[in-house]
Amino acid sequence: MDRTPGLSVRVKLTLSYAGFLMLAGVLLLAAVWLFLLRYVPDRALIVPGSTGTLTGDVFPVRSNLLRVFAPRAAAVLAFLLVFGLVGGWVLAGRILAPLTRIRDATSMATNGSLSHRIRLPGRRDEFRELADAFDAMLARLEAHVAEQQRFAANASHELRTPLAVSKALLDVARTDPHHDAGAVIDRLHAVNTRAIRLTEALLLLSRANQRSFSQEPVDLSLLVEEATETLLPLAEKHGVTLEASGDITPTVGSQALLLQLTTNLVHNAIVHNLPEQGTVWANTSVHAETVVLCVENTGEKLTPEVASTLTEPFQRGTERLHADHPGVGLGLAIVKTITHAHDGTLTLTPRSDGGIRVTVELPATGASR
Repeated sequence: MDRTPGLSVRVKLTLSYAGFLMLAGVLLLAAVWLFLLRYVPDRALIVPGSTGTLTGDVFPVRSNLLRVFAPRAAAVLAFLLVFGLVGGWVLAGRILAPLTRIRDATSMATNGSLSHRIRLPGRRDEFRELADAFDAMLARLEAHVAEQQRFAANASHELRTPLAVSKALLDVARTDPHHDAGAVIDRLHAVNTRAIRLTEALLLLSRANQRSFSQEPVDLSLLVEEATETLLPLAEKHGVTLEASGDITPTVGSQALLLQLTTNLVHNAIVHNLPEQGTVWANTSVHAETVVLCVENTGEKLTPEVASTLTEPFQRGTERLHADHPGVGLGLAIVKTITHAHDGTLTLTPRSDGGIRVTVELPATGASR
């Protein structure tokens, strides 16, 4: 925004300090006049029985006092003015020094340097609270930008792969007229289907990030039942047992997005499981101010370090055991985004026997959000 030039805050504080100091001096002189000089007689009074001389027996005259007092009062006011301007300039500079550092850090952030931190020393006050809040904002912004850059790079890579495969298949079909056209078409269909699913997942991530959804009452237990019924054929096909249980868990949010969240969790638990006789548990529970959805499965053992990276886009903790149902690597990233969009928390904990426990905690209906 373009603004016309104006006085700096330091100049304003200096003028304010000097002005208040001058006002205090004027009020002090006015008090002297009001309570002292106004009671001094304006003519000489001779005490009866005195000799009439002006030594000791005659009261001072107001005009004489004013003649002596006025120049000195003017000198005092001039001194207060100079002292107020100089002292106010120095004090304002010391007070505004933290603000200068905050301004410099803001300018650096505006120019793209998000790694700089103010780290203002000293005890807590308004400026230091502002600096700490700004540092925290820069840290979150830097992490968000880095995450978006990684996401953009990964998304570009994932989208480039099906396009490259499609181009290679078309080149083969064009250069080899005797090639089986049906096989090429089937392969192109599979590749394009995966590209479409990836694009839809990216659009879902964007929608959840923008929180562009309506709020409505949702029961997570019903969503768990719907997700398990939908994915039951997939689980039976791969020898995975689905077990769903829990209480009625009322919350508020987007039913479509929360169903996508639940479906992704159950789907991931199925495809990342033991090659045979695996199990998936989906449970809902109610706490004091939150509702909890917990999905856990059997599978290979994971370290806490690996588990903490699974919510990153296009990250996979283990090789997908059921390759006939490939994913796009955005399942838990979508779960994380939907959870945060509903003011919830997502926790991934490796199970000691193998597999992982994913816990989604959302505000209960009526809880403060």
